[in-house]
Amino acid sequence: MDLGVTKKVQPLIDAVRKMIDEDIVPANEEYHAEIGNNPEHDRFKLNDRQLEILDGLKAEAKKRGLWNFWLTDSDRGYGLTTVEYAYLAEEMGKCPLAAEVFNCSAPDTGNMEVLERYGTDEHKEKWLTRLLDGEIRSAYVMTEPNVSSSDPTQLSFEAKKDGDEWVLNGEKWWISGAGDPRCAVYIVMACTDPEAHRHSRHSMFVMDADTPGVEIIRPMQVFGNDDAPHGHMHMRFKDVRIPADALILGEGRGFEVAQGRLGPGRIHHCMRAIGQAERALEMMCKRGLTREAFGKKIATLGANYDIIANCRMEIEMARLLCLKAAHMMDTVGVREAQPWISQIKVVAPLMSTKVVDEAMQMHGGEGISQDQPLAGMYTSLRTLRFADGPDAVHRRQVARAELRKYTNEKI
Repeated sequence: MDLGVTKKVQPLIDAVRKMIDEDIVPANEEYHAEIGNNPEHDRFKLNDRQLEILDGLKAEAKKRGLWNFWLTDSDRGYGLTTVEYAYLAEEMGKCPLAAEVFNCSAPDTGNMEVLERYGTDEHKEKWLTRLLDGEIRSAYVMTEPNVSSSDPTQLSFEAKKDGDEWVLNGEKWWISGAGDPRCAVYIVMACTDPEAHRHSRHSMFVMDADTPGVEIIRPMQVFGNDDAPHGHMHMRFKDVRIPADALILGEGRGFEVAQGRLGPGRIHHCMRAIGQAERALEMMCKRGLTREAFGKKIATLGANYDIIANCRMEIEMARLLCLKAAHMMDTVGVREAQPWISQIKVVAPLMSTKVVDEAMQMHGGEGISQDQPLAGMYTSLRTLRFADGPDAVHRRQVARAELRKYTNEKI
């Protein structure tokens, strides 16, 4: 099992790291400082300067051939394995703007996976090509406010067939990316037959974001932050009509589509989380060596040696588990790799949150202020433990896989 950096991906890692350090990081602060800087003071509206920054960086990434790394096993992709992509995603995790610049950001990567694997030729022509070119963005419309979405078989948002159309009704929330004015397409999970077997009740649809009847009620706040202009929206669908050919793969096959999407997309989050942990550890070490208290560098005070050492060891262990999960996806497929994917979904955000927390502590009050990126990193990583499914659900999957080795009973 080779989990190391290949000759193919090493120059890409170097090129991505160089562009992040020299071009994206310097632009990141200005881009976010411009949020809401428009006549309407609308935080979910991009102004000319933000578009100039994004378009310029994306054009440069394309020019350098640093584009769409994430799409494995496809002629449209870069031809990387999941293991190879993991190293690139880790680099992108070190700067909030980086993944989008290389067209490797969520939820677009997962949605493009769906369209690539399961979409019709018409779906691909209308949406996939534009998403792959970075012209538009997308949202994945799944979670609901009135049910425990950790058990998605309970999702009650309905789609009813009416002639040659489907009619959608219900509410969805935490719809990441729906606040972005460039969001042009939704992929929607809906209940099409509440009486069917629990894993055959739901279907997946693709639709224009500007379809009549869709209302954005409010942006959800994450630890008091609306995460503009990307946003995580609470939405209402009232008698929303979409054509019959909006159905993806087939009626009652929503979970099949969802599992095909959520395996690769969620491990990408884990890869980026490891990158955030690396950045936090670097900040911690630099702070510890440049600040003094009680006549000593703060890196030498208290238990800081142990803290730094433990952070390094935990990052390395998490990276290896992430690479193992990626290797399993490459060799045995997403379904068989699920226990490994579930493991890293628990481990990566827990580890990364801990490392960022220690980095904040080393920075003192500045560590939780707007003068450092650590507070934003912490909240995004803590949120990841919900966005990627509750830890308890993933642990349940890992435990069930383990117990099945020792019994023929259904677990």
